[in-house]
Amino acid sequence: MAFWWPLLVLAVAFAICKFLLFLIPPKVPSIDVDASDVLDDGNQAQENSFIYVPSRQQSSGKVQCYEPATMKYLGYVPALTPDEVREQVEKVRKAQKMWAKTSFKKRRQFLRILLKYIIKHQALICEISSRDTGKTMVDASLGEIMTTCEKINWLLSEGEKCLKPEYRSSGRAMLHKRARVEFHPLGVIGAIVSWNYPFHNIFNPMLAAVFSGNGIVIKISEHASWSGCFYFRIIQSALAAIGAPEDLVEVITGYAETGEALVSSADKVIFVGSPGVGKMIMSNAAETLIPVTLELGGKDAFIVCEDVDVDHVAQIAVRAVLQSSGQNCAGAERFYVHRNIYASFVSKVTKIIKSVTAGPPLAGKYDMGALCMHAHSEKLDGLVNDALDKGAEIIARGSFGHIGEGAVDQYFPPTVIVNVNHSMRLMQEEAFGPIMPIMKFSSDEEVVRLANDSKYGLGCAVFSGSQSRAREIASQIHCGVAAINDFAATYMCQSLPFGGVKSSGFGRFGGVEGLRACCLVKSVVEDRWWPFIKTMIPKPIQYPVAENGFEFQESLVEALYGLSIWDRLQALVNVLKMLTEQNSTSSSRKKKND
Repeated sequence: MAFWWPLLVLAVAFAICKFLLFLIPPKVPSIDVDASDVLDDGNQAQENSFIYVPSRQQSSGKVQCYEPATMKYLGYVPALTPDEVREQVEKVRKAQKMWAKTSFKKRRQFLRILLKYIIKHQALICEISSRDTGKTMVDASLGEIMTTCEKINWLLSEGEKCLKPEYRSSGRAMLHKRARVEFHPLGVIGAIVSWNYPFHNIFNPMLAAVFSGNGIVIKISEHASWSGCFYFRIIQSALAAIGAPEDLVEVITGYAETGEALVSSADKVIFVGSPGVGKMIMSNAAETLIPVTLELGGKDAFIVCEDVDVDHVAQIAVRAVLQSSGQNCAGAERFYVHRNIYASFVSKVTKIIKSVTAGPPLAGKYDMGALCMHAHSEKLDGLVNDALDKGAEIIARGSFGHIGEGAVDQYFPPTVIVNVNHSMRLMQEEAFGPIMPIMKFSSDEEVVRLANDSKYGLGCAVFSGSQSRAREIASQIHCGVAAINDFAATYMCQSLPFGGVKSSGFGRFGGVEGLRACCLVKSVVEDRWWPFIKTMIPKPIQYPVAENGFEFQESLVEALYGLSIWDRLQALVNVLKMLTEQNSTSSSRKKKND
């Protein structure tokens, strides 16, 4: 006891000190970001209004920006030419060479500065996202703020550990060696991101790229360029606050040729968008053989077994489908409900949907905002009409609030459709809209077959009173992410990789896998006890190879990998015997020559 008592006291004292240090907040400088030109003053911007983008040459082409909820003109950004894109990439490449030498301590400070700004300016960030994409403030908070803060928090706590050299076993033949994996920056990451979450879609690849020592050029969507250019200022201000190279991160704007130029000049491409464009990016990336990560949307299955709390799951289901209202590529788009509770479930979601009101998200208390892309409601009408023509039935729709005449086409009412089947386009094509098609199933085997009957494979959600049953169903669905008794929870766990299979793409961002995907993964082997023990080529296989060279190799292989310990020992004796004989022969030859 006398021996352990001092150790116990030291351990307790150490724990108390760590706890006290935890209570002391780190010193994080504040940054100021000019938002004067993006705050809504109630006036419509003039047609020649230019959104200021730092360090950018103005091109002759323009990307016009509007509020989808009101169609108010916001201004324009330049559509960069291929030459201008390549110029930006080279600037980032020079900055990255300096940044790659920085410490993880400095990189963490960059993250803390961003986190501090985000937390203090949540309303501003969400309002700008809402104006540019039509989503509500609540949806913006859930999808833009929380996910980004969680990403930063994960990188702060685990990022360095994931990028430190990882030692691996060296195996039997290389016991005298040390084997490790090193993670080095790739150089310049090119990210082409979608419009649905303009803040998070910029910050998500940027955070991983910069923390792993890379530079990044982000081509933002022409449908959300106005907000993206402001979010870029936040990044620039944070870089300046730590004295980082100002050109380490660049945001570029434009159309298809802008993105194509980025693909041809970056060292890796991350793309978030449609399967069609994803295939073109793969084709272009093949010219320079650079790695590609593709997140191409989905048609997630939402499965409800008969043993659930129907009221609880109905609320989650409506949230899942409204998250798909033109805002979330990971939304649930196919609902499969066990026939024993089908009527009850349909009744519950119908009641909730009828209470939902869509309208300009900043003009009143609305549950749902506008569709971001112009004329997307025509596509949704086409999917619904095809289903109706094939026997489906609309049983509930939400209502509209006060919508201006110029923005009517930007809205689509939340809709519940029953009597659907897989012959309908609505159950096969990605809708990206607030439509809930509900289909019955009778057995677990049937619902697994239905869920897998899709060209997409991004995610799924499975609900059951038996967690093991839900887990078993989810394990059989061919997709990249799965939530058990929840929806989209996997994305809030930023330690997990995110991505899909089939037409939902390949590669992962998020988690260890996503962070290391921004790296050159290098395998390294070195002598464990250098210079005392070095690799020596055994005499029988030195040049010129001895007559018993192959016999020696046979015995060596069996000595190392034989299944029986006795066989291995016997082979080892043979190896030692041949080495001894070879050394004796060599010595004799040497004496004879002398």
